[in-house]
Amino acid sequence: MKKWRSIFYNKYLITGIAFAIWMMFFDRNDLPSQIRRSSELYKMKQNQKNMALLIANTEKELQLLKTNPETLEKYAREKFLMKKDNEDVYIVTLDSSSIR
Repeated sequence: MKKWRSIFYNKYLITGIAFAIWMMFFDRNDLPSQIRRSSELYKMKQNQKNMALLIANTEKELQLLKTNPETLEKYAREKFLMKKDNEDVYIVTLDSSSIR
């Protein structure tokens, strides 16, 4: 019994425990903040990978547009709805209420 009492009255142990509790929950860099920041970092790294992939695809498409006239024509027809003089273009839109 006296051994336990001396452990709980040890000023270094009490100071160490108080310091650990303070650092885990009350400090600016507490444990919940570190977990939240780690999660945000993971999301940002995933976003960075997705953006790098998007940039690579866009550069590849740009290179094709610069070198291949057929690709340029296809791009103009799809994105800007351009047509030749003897063609008719029909645009079909679907209402969200008609789709089930």
